Amino acid sequence: KEPRQKAKMRAALALLPVVGAYVAPIGQKRATVAANANSLSMPFLEQPKNLDGSMAGDVGFDPLGLSEIDDLGVDLYWLREAELKHGRVAMLAATGVIWVEAFGPLPGWPEADGRSQMDVFWDAWEEHPNAICAGIVFITAIELISGVATTMGRSTGERAPGDFGLNPLQFEITEELALKEIKHGRLAMWAVMGQIGAGLMTHEPAFGNLGKIFS
Repeated sequence: KEPRQKAKMRAALALLPVVGAYVAPIGQKRATVAANANSLSMPFLEQPKNLDGSMAGDVGFDPLGLSEIDDLGVDLYWLREAELKHGRVAMLAATGVIWVEAFGPLPGWPEADGRSQMDVFWDAWEEHPNAICAGIVFITAIELISGVATTMGRSTGERAPGDFGLNPLQFEITEELALKEIKHGRLAMWAVMGQIGAGLMTHEPAFGNLGKIFS
């Protein structure tokens, strides 16, 4: 049993960037799936016991059994926190790549000149290493803060995963909005992987690679 748990742990850590494909975030309570029912997304498999349909975007897709991991501080709460975090970062990253290619970089930062943003990053590293190091320090601080919030929220049960109370525009948080966020986040994670992978392989911009698909 112990080797099996360790194998699941390694799989979970390896698949964190796409964990959204397997674990859905908890939104407002909605109709739950009956025990021993079949998965909505994979009818030939049994519904995972921890994915009961109460989470926004939960369609019972968990063929690797990641939702059943409960070891070394990794559980369903932690996985959902990771999914939301990766999805939000991916949405910003995908938008950033498209924005820079469409409108150009900030003043003083290197131009792409027909190259991929992956190649431009190394120009930015050479020209503005302090800014990039400052960004890494900032991200580290955010990770530490979110780690404390995740640990405390899981132990007290008073904080929903991904909830940092940041809502300056005062949107009404509804089940529909929670579902939209998780769907867009999952799509963005795949999009960013495509942007990075294609950029590293072809050294061409994302719009150029997209155009080749339809040419």
